[in-house]
Amino acid sequence: TMSLREHALSLFRAAVGTVRPAPMLKRALKLQGDGCPQLLVKGQAFPVKKDLYLVGFGKAVLGMAAAAEEILGDHLTQGIINVPLGIQESLEQAGMQEMLLKPHSKIQVIEGAKNNLPDAEALKGAAAIQELVEGLAADDLLLVLISGRGGSALLPAPIPPILLEEKEKLTKTLASRGAAIQELNIVRKTLSVLKGGGLAQLAHPARVVSLILSDVIGDPLDIIASGPTAASSHSVQDCLQILTKYSLLHNLPKSVEMVLSSSPTKPTAPENYSHVSNIILGSNTLALEEARRQAEGLGYAALVLSAAVHGEVDRVATLYCQLIQLVCLGFASLGEGPLSDELRGNLLQLAAELQIPGLDLDKFLQALRGLGPNRPVCILAGGETTVQLQGTGKGGRNQELALRVGLGLHKAQATEASSPQGRCEILFLSGGTDGQDGPTEAAGAFCSPGLVAEALQEGLDVEAFLRNNDSYTFFSQFQGGHHLLVTGLTGTNVMDIQAILIRAM
Repeated sequence: TMSLREHALSLFRAAVGTVRPAPMLKRALKLQGDGCPQLLVKGQAFPVKKDLYLVGFGKAVLGMAAAAEEILGDHLTQGIINVPLGIQESLEQAGMQEMLLKPHSKIQVIEGAKNNLPDAEALKGAAAIQELVEGLAADDLLLVLISGRGGSALLPAPIPPILLEEKEKLTKTLASRGAAIQELNIVRKTLSVLKGGGLAQLAHPARVVSLILSDVIGDPLDIIASGPTAASSHSVQDCLQILTKYSLLHNLPKSVEMVLSSSPTKPTAPENYSHVSNIILGSNTLALEEARRQAEGLGYAALVLSAAVHGEVDRVATLYCQLIQLVCLGFASLGEGPLSDELRGNLLQLAAELQIPGLDLDKFLQALRGLGPNRPVCILAGGETTVQLQGTGKGGRNQELALRVGLGLHKAQATEASSPQGRCEILFLSGGTDGQDGPTEAAGAFCSPGLVAEALQEGLDVEAFLRNNDSYTFFSQFQGGHHLLVTGLTGTNVMDIQAILIRAM
């Protein structure tokens, strides 16, 4: 029989595989017919009347562009993509040739946004993209490839006379005063030529088809990469409100004042986007669906909790620990009784505090109850947790989450003499779909209560590792790093994925 670790690894690989650029594009994009060819995107047809152009920006766009060019062949007239600095070299070193463009490609690659910050190179790329889309005619078709991660930093084009430095300084000041990412994006969009639907407006009257890889919870079109092809739901009033909230309204650069005072007060009406189709090709939800299919193939009763898990890593770990304990009670035929009622109550309260969008925990717990006693259980989830850094250790949010779940389960087992958990084999996996977790070469980690028990027996202070945010050092020291999830760069990103595997012993 395969170990739980092998099962978890194959589920993670399947989930990531389904949102990798090449397979994702090849499933969704087809070119049909010769006389008047049509571009088919997920079953929608777009006639290629005249010229076909391609632009793109973001971390995963290089791989998407390589696959798109293969599909479009000679029909592609010209393309420009803006990608992170050094990405071609990284992919080449990782032996990922399929993510690179062919030698005589019609797509020009511009690298910029060092450390994911807009810079002069990113600005140059954005200007080239702007020039291409402004020159399009009514019969042209523009394919826009958007990868959420890094997409915003790679499309900087402040409205003149604002300089990039001024816009950046303003965003930094906002961030330092505690503005949320949504608030930063609203301000960025208001001061930008291409964001907040600007790119789509400049491409008019050409037909625009956007293919999107989402790295944002809930896949909101106007937030992913700051929504260059989506109608913005925000107006200049929202921007002014945010600047007022953080006491910045009265010391803005002259250029920003000028732009704000001459901005239209209402967002562009949705009917002005009738020439645009935004299509989400890859998301956390799609990755989890694939993992669920694989888990069922391996004999598990598989349930997806949510693709929108977020919140402090210790709170999320507690949620997972309590879910696992509940499943183990079911395995021990103690699914009804005071202990499981208490756990259910705690879970419902915690879920209410975490405010996970679209999670109906009551319904989920009903589904858990109905799983039948002896089948192994797989619970899948995705999203993005946050870690408040207190220590100086090395790790990432996925490794820390895994270690916290392992420790939480170990403690629960130690406090209850007759713990039903003892009759269960449990494995928890958390990994970043881009293959990177924090400043480490790991994507995440596998953990179990047994692993923590063993570490404690060997005299390792697990809590001290966590206090120092040093989960990577823990996993790499212990058992020769066998519990680190190391995948290498994947060339995609749809946030993180968690898998909980439980079987009766």
